[in-house]
Amino acid sequence: MNKTLKLSFSLKNTYRVNSILFSLKQIPLLKRLLPEMLYKVTELKIFANVLSVLWEIFSVFLGKLLYLLTMVWGAALLYESLPDGQVFLHILLFLTIIGSFMNTKLFNPTKDKYYAMFLMRMDAREYTLANYIYHLLKVVVGFLPFTILFGKGTGAPLWLCMLLPFCIAGMKLFVAAVSLWDYERRGFGYNENKLSKYLWGGIALLLGAAYGLPALGFVLPAPVLMILFLACIPLGSVGLWKVLSFKDYRAINKELLSGLTSQMDTSVQIIKKANEKRISADTTITSHRNGFEYLNELFIKRHKKILWSSARKISYICAFLAVGAQALMYLKPETKLFINKVVMTWLPYFAFIMYAINRGTSFTQALFMNCDHSLLTYSFFKRPDFILRLFQIRLREIMKINVAPALVIGGGLALALYTSGGTDNPFNYIILIASILCMSLFFSVHYLTIYYLLQPYNAGTELKSGTYRLVMIGTYMACFFLMQRRMPILLFGAAAIVFCVLYCIVASILVYRLAPKTFRIRA
Repeated sequence: MNKTLKLSFSLKNTYRVNSILFSLKQIPLLKRLLPEMLYKVTELKIFANVLSVLWEIFSVFLGKLLYLLTMVWGAALLYESLPDGQVFLHILLFLTIIGSFMNTKLFNPTKDKYYAMFLMRMDAREYTLANYIYHLLKVVVGFLPFTILFGKGTGAPLWLCMLLPFCIAGMKLFVAAVSLWDYERRGFGYNENKLSKYLWGGIALLLGAAYGLPALGFVLPAPVLMILFLACIPLGSVGLWKVLSFKDYRAINKELLSGLTSQMDTSVQIIKKANEKRISADTTITSHRNGFEYLNELFIKRHKKILWSSARKISYICAFLAVGAQALMYLKPETKLFINKVVMTWLPYFAFIMYAINRGTSFTQALFMNCDHSLLTYSFFKRPDFILRLFQIRLREIMKINVAPALVIGGGLALALYTSGGTDNPFNYIILIASILCMSLFFSVHYLTIYYLLQPYNAGTELKSGTYRLVMIGTYMACFFLMQRRMPILLFGAAAIVFCVLYCIVASILVYRLAPKTFRIRA
């Protein structure tokens, strides 16, 4: 099994190294400096290998840190009236159950599994067990320092904090074992990427229990939480026995990977097929406009389901949460002071929320797959004046899509501020709504701008730009940094509005000057 683990790690490392080298070649500043035969340069391959190993080590801890920091410990801080340690364990318990179904590793169809088991003919059982045990070790090692750090900081017992990673791993093992038993009984394999509507319903209920119950002032008693967590360890032992004794890993992986093509472009094909089903085939759709306005209106009408469906759902969810906040203040008036404080000082937090709900990525992806993929083959489409004109038209459309949830969020925050005690400066209401709208505008401009300046897709509609990925990572990190800041509405709101206006001006200039050279189909 050690040999199998080494081979599988070598395979993943080779794939990752090649991806790193390819991404370096896509960065404009480095592209001219790096040699054409990049993959033959020993020094660069060593450098990429070092980055790959560092990333493997880094990934063991980073995801767990962000998870506990934002979704567990950070969320627990919002419930000031309840014991910190108890809320921390309460949220972690329900999220652990959710994670056991949504992040199994054992039932996740991935490229490395396909390469190893079906192209390289590695023993399916050995490969699966070696990688799954390695995954569980990463879970335990990655969580251990942070469950101690955050758990002890909230007042949870040290001995329990040290056992929590083993409890999390035990829960995963038990759910995996139940899935294997179910496969033996029904002959149907579990796929964590294709959850049933019943599982999604259960996940929604568990999320409500994790965050909704503390909002209503209720958390599970500390002894109950401890017993439930500790029960995961013997359940995990049972699960481990089943995982080790299961024989038919090749068959279950064959079913999991049956949808993967030999070119490994499944995700792209799934997206394309899903989009094609949602594109209107109504031949009567037409427009009375001219030029690019005609082209744009036809595109918007035919792709209405793709472009507007998510925005509507997000708006409904935001409206539900806004009504929920009002109901909470009505039922529990003592929460008004806390909600007022949050709205007055947590505006930077909503930069991350607007980043998360913005539909810029799906909009530009639909543009390329179903429009620009063909139009970029014509030279007239790359004229600076035409590019800028179509950029402005598309910006207007993406702003329309993103403005609905932004208005609901901005209005909901202003209403929450008013009903929770208000503010001495009425201008705060205007700034609150305007800043949320400007954040929505910024991300609309941002996604469309980098699409035009970096155009990340190739002829096969695969994302191939390393620079584009770096910009996306940078955007995420900036929003995550803002999420940790606390500023008055007037200060942050005014800064957000000014920054948004300046960014729009700079983006238009860059698109006009650079897009004729950069807006093209990648090789």
